[in-house]
Amino acid sequence: MAALSYTVICSLDGYLADAKGNFDWAAPDEQVHAFVNDLQRDVGTYLFGSRMYATMAFWENPHLRADDSAAMRDFAAVWQHTDKIVYSASLDRVTTARTRLERSFDSRAVRALLAGLDSEVSIGGPTLAAAALRAGLVTDCHVFQVPVTVGGGLRVWPLDLHTRLVLRAERSFDDGVRYAHYCVTTE
Repeated sequence: MAALSYTVICSLDGYLADAKGNFDWAAPDEQVHAFVNDLQRDVGTYLFGSRMYATMAFWENPHLRADDSAAMRDFAAVWQHTDKIVYSASLDRVTTARTRLERSFDSRAVRALLAGLDSEVSIGGPTLAAAALRAGLVTDCHVFQVPVTVGGGLRVWPLDLHTRLVLRAERSFDDGVRYAHYCVTTE
């Protein structure tokens, strides 16, 4: 059975994007980006909501410049070689390869998907991740906290979610970003 992990880059006060929808403050430097790439390298399938998919679809044809980093080029390759499932009632179609569209998130169908896969599955976007957390599907959370507060916006964790997490690993990066790997426990 495949593990389902939630990987997120957020502010210290727990937001993925600020109140205006901006997340430029979360752009990883080369060191953090390379670390994220290594985490994502073993992922066989990404699960996205429509907003996270719209953000991530850039990596399909990223129009990289000659001076763009090796980590950016590496992530583009990781993205392009990974299967993707997008959950959206509003999208008419998906525009990236290796991608299928599902109209709604069905926890039973995701549980069956996980049971049939050997490689890790990663869920992106806080709304979709919240549904998976509530359904008891998420096994791991990889949280990158950027040393900034934004005061409001799109929350990483819903206010009504009660989940026990056990710290498995942590790391600090030169730019002040702190990484923590948590396992979700049922205790």
